[in-house]
Amino acid sequence: MVLDPRELYEVDSDVPDLNGAVLLHHLEGFMDAGSAGRLLAEHLAESGGGRIVARFDVDGLIDYRSRRPTMTYAVDHWAAYDKPELVVRQLFDEEGTPFLLLTGPEPDRHWELFIAAVRDLMDRWGVRLAVGFHGIPMGVPHTRPLGVVSHATRTELLDTVAGLGHPAFRDRFQVPGSVAALLELRLGEAGLDAMGFAAQVPHYLAQSSYPTAAVTLLESVSRATGLALPSGGLPAAAERVNIEIDRQVVESAEVSDVVRALERQYDSSSPAPGTRGLLVEEGEALPTAEEIGSEFERFLAEQGPTGLPEQ
Repeated sequence: MVLDPRELYEVDSDVPDLNGAVLLHHLEGFMDAGSAGRLLAEHLAESGGGRIVARFDVDGLIDYRSRRPTMTYAVDHWAAYDKPELVVRQLFDEEGTPFLLLTGPEPDRHWELFIAAVRDLMDRWGVRLAVGFHGIPMGVPHTRPLGVVSHATRTELLDTVAGLGHPAFRDRFQVPGSVAALLELRLGEAGLDAMGFAAQVPHYLAQSSYPTAAVTLLESVSRATGLALPSGGLPAAAERVNIEIDRQVVESAEVSDVVRALERQYDSSSPAPGTRGLLVEEGEALPTAEEIGSEFERFLAEQGPTGLPEQ
């Protein structure tokens, strides 16, 4: 059993000075409605022009039988193996400022040891702030601005995103844990700065790729970190997907009823000027969960994965 966190990773010895850099992180396996976090992480990795500077021991962290990697069979032999990678990349924003991005599957085991290893790397590189991001399903319509729930180890950190309309959960409640949440907790206990963002994705789009949520997260992360993160093809992808969603909503009376009800609910609780109302007439009360599930099971089945344009 590995006991030393430094045995959990291999690090590139030829890394330039990163003192004061930001560590962004998104680990797959926990909740990520609309694939919001994955889309943003992939976009940053492809557009950041950097390289891998640390690799974690996935054999010691991942339960392959619970998340079996993909293998390719070609005619009469096994041709390829999609090996999981849990890595840290050094990337650059549009102004040439370096930052770090931790991505890969969420560890199945050794959470505390993994977090100790991440902390060791943060100390090694002089990281000043860690920021996580993902999507959560909410009962909101896609015709209204997406909300983002923000949290941090210090209240002052949330001042950096003031004006973006981020709601705060004022109640105390318990939810299933994640490595990203535990990392933020442990960093806070150590007096280090960390924060996270959760884009509120319409629940009926939670199983689809929803680039609008990734764009919303990009804005929040950029504001919080001061990084000039490139938007690239994300806004165009978001626009294409929104047009297709609008078309399918208009063509389905059942879906239209659901969206109208969500719009009324949204506007009554959070009135916002300049909202984009696709369906605004008065209608009946919000449909039941069974009615929503039945209609959107068909709706989501028609969506399929949404690819992003090449950068």
